[in-house]
Amino acid sequence: SWIGGVVSGDFGESVTTGEPVLKLILEKLPATLLLAFASILVSVFIAVFAGTIAAVNKGNWTDMSVLVLALAGISVPVFWIAILAVLAVSVTWPIFPSIGYVSPLEDPMAALRHLTLPALCMGTALAGAIARMTRSEMIEQLGKDYIITARAKGLSPREVTYRHALRNSLITVVTFTGLELGTLLGGAIIVETIFAWPGLGFTAIQAIFSRDYPMVQGIVLFLAFFFVFVNLLVDISYTFLNPQIRLDNGK
Repeated sequence: SWIGGVVSGDFGESVTTGEPVLKLILEKLPATLLLAFASILVSVFIAVFAGTIAAVNKGNWTDMSVLVLALAGISVPVFWIAILAVLAVSVTWPIFPSIGYVSPLEDPMAALRHLTLPALCMGTALAGAIARMTRSEMIEQLGKDYIITARAKGLSPREVTYRHALRNSLITVVTFTGLELGTLLGGAIIVETIFAWPGLGFTAIQAIFSRDYPMVQGIVLFLAFFFVFVNLLVDISYTFLNPQIRLDNGK
């Protein structure tokens, strides 16, 4: 019966509020999307830059430093990073607010201040894995024949690295990042709870504690739909990163 209702857009009603589940999800979705995309931007900016620098300087102290920091980013739990961040820049030095959410449509600067800490915490945790993958892909690409040919033609090291090697490396990086974006929407539960960020993760925790099963079911199903949608967009993006990837004659 519930699945039949979902097909027609009826996710049921919340046990605690009596409101339609889909309406509540759509109200909370913008906050989660904002946090997820901001975290992805932070992680990709840090990781692609760090991974590229590490690959170009393979084997020296720069490479080792990036690997150590990447390993730390992968190993350290995000909740611990979040708690330290709150202690450092919200309690000891009150630079950023530690809780709350402001819509960018209402006050862009206040929204940015509230977004900074949770986005940095989630982005830092993800950046380690992306940096390691970027480094591995860049090292592989830099050793291929087309890179040797590009250097033989007299192209500058910067052009060889960023225009050729990095662009081909991004296919794998984009795949991993797309998968992680879908995971972030569900994994944001911890960060949203710590920072009292009113998104789907925080709402899911409240629904679990209050035994609001229709709300929990709706959020889980909605996140699953979004995960599939993000992966579809990732597959489409391959054709822009590498024009040779095309569906030709149905093959």
